[in-house]
Amino acid sequence: MTTRASHTLPKEQVRTELALEGVWRVVVLNDPVNLMSYVVLVFKKVFGFDEQTARTKMLEVHEQGRSIVWSGLREKAEAYVFTLQQWHLTAILEPDETH
Repeated sequence: MTTRASHTLPKEQVRTELALEGVWRVVVLNDPVNLMSYVVLVFKKVFGFDEQTARTKMLEVHEQGRSIVWSGLREKAEAYVFTLQQWHLTAILEPDETH
């Protein structure tokens, strides 16, 4: 009886956490410092993007001033923002209002 309850609890807990936390975006902002090729390299290393995806995201940053590069749970989003900042990219965290 206890075993069955423990199997259903984590799924309910994950749904509850997602509902409470919501979805967060990792946004990279344009800056006058980093070369486009460097930004592509960072996106490939941090997110595992292929060359085309990394270039597309980099061009969004360059041409539109920002690009949403990832979205999901806040803790993971915060980790990505921190990592991108360690690579000297300007990255911010914002709530995803669409979810």
